[in-house]
Amino acid sequence: MAWFYLAIAGVLEIVWAFSMKKSAGFTLPVPTTITIVASLASFVLLSVSMRSLPLGTAYTVWTGIGAVGAFAIGIAILGEAVTPGRLIAAVLIISGIVLMKLSGSEA
Repeated sequence: MAWFYLAIAGVLEIVWAFSMKKSAGFTLPVPTTITIVASLASFVLLSVSMRSLPLGTAYTVWTGIGAVGAFAIGIAILGEAVTPGRLIAAVLIISGIVLMKLSGSEA
């Protein structure tokens, strides 16, 4: 269950990052509320997953899911640039997440 909670926490990190972008500096109430609720829920699920996963593994996977997810949302929804360097960076992050999962302690 720890990996499931961690995956949901990572998805919620993507949600709060996107809604933060849409909040226009916390001036729009709905995206601001979504940002706050999603970030709190993400932190709670991260902390639950850390009950049985090592800190380094859980935190690295959580931030990696958020980083790659925000990158993908930025391209798909916000029209951000797709460059070879950015794509290579995303692949390296994903590779790191997979390696961390495969080489870490299982829960």
